[in-house]
Amino acid sequence: MRAVHFGAGNIGRGFIGLILSQAGYEVIFSDVNDSLVELLQERKSYSVRLANEAQDTFTVTNVTAINGKNLADVAEAVAQADLVTTAVGVNILKHIAAGIAKGIEMRIERGAAPLHIIACENAIGGSTQLKEHVYTHLSEDLRGKVDASVAFPDAAVDRIVPIQHNGDPLQVTVEPFYEWVVDESQMRDGFHHIEGIHYVKHLEPYIERKLFTVNTGHCSAAYLGYIHGFSTIQEAMANSQIASLVRHVMHETGALLIKKHEFDLAQHNHYMDKILNRFINPYLIDEVTRVGRSPIRKLSSNDRLVRPALQAYELGMKPAYLAMAMAAAFLFNDQEDPEAVEIQADLRKLGVAETITKYTTIGEDHPIHEMIIRQFEQLVQSDLS
Repeated sequence: MRAVHFGAGNIGRGFIGLILSQAGYEVIFSDVNDSLVELLQERKSYSVRLANEAQDTFTVTNVTAINGKNLADVAEAVAQADLVTTAVGVNILKHIAAGIAKGIEMRIERGAAPLHIIACENAIGGSTQLKEHVYTHLSEDLRGKVDASVAFPDAAVDRIVPIQHNGDPLQVTVEPFYEWVVDESQMRDGFHHIEGIHYVKHLEPYIERKLFTVNTGHCSAAYLGYIHGFSTIQEAMANSQIASLVRHVMHETGALLIKKHEFDLAQHNHYMDKILNRFINPYLIDEVTRVGRSPIRKLSSNDRLVRPALQAYELGMKPAYLAMAMAAAFLFNDQEDPEAVEIQADLRKLGVAETITKYTTIGEDHPIHEMIIRQFEQLVQSDLS
């Protein structure tokens, strides 16, 4: 069995590639990083170390790589694949769509077996978004044939993979916990079950639980930690005030999830406690700048802060702590992050109110907008004066 995985970065190697290799797949990474591709082609293996006391280490074998800049190689790999996965970042999906589309076209011409393409991104409907990008490269006639043989099941993925500081450029350190959930209702009959993947008939509760608990809590810790001058999530969460605020944020999203998806209260509280313990893992060093990066994406209307806040408000809740987390995101001033730099420029040019609306799409007449303004002013006065 052969899997093509787009993105040979830390998540690709330390999470998706590891699981697929352990499930018996030959894994072909597609990446645009020349040196990374060459190393994978040369070694055909790499190691993954768990961030636990034992420092358990696994050797991932039967892997290679192709250069994602070579469209012909990408298309041929997709044409011969039994599975295609991605971990490139949701904003990059459009850039890999052409190669995937060409590979699918070649599969149709050759009468190849049905194919599943799974985008393993921190986004709701990642595979659906990838499908839309791919279909822009296909003719109307071909799309009907593709519908009959290619599936794009959505997925939820969860594993903390910090910025690496290893001597070996291919080695990856990851947390022990992981979760990979795939919507089997979107898959072709008779699909191959992969050990390590949890298949469900209704994905939304799982993906929202993950996005609104793990991602919301994680970025809240990052933005609050940044404001307080902490370098890592572990340092930030060791501060009792920040830890309490993050817990309050997660209680707000938890109340939403319990009401919307009818989660059991005790079970969700247990899940939330498990997530908080992951944030303080002493064997991980996770920079607040990594977790907080790309604040424009994180503040968008369909992501981890705005989406749960609006849903909570619609259900009669007051998302004050989510508003605080959004306000903190607007104060994330990492000069190495282009999105953070852009937001800071707009704050100076447009003012706070207009900038909030620009990035969250929340109008100035909405009560949540007023909450964000108030929280922003309080954070400025208490932490940045």
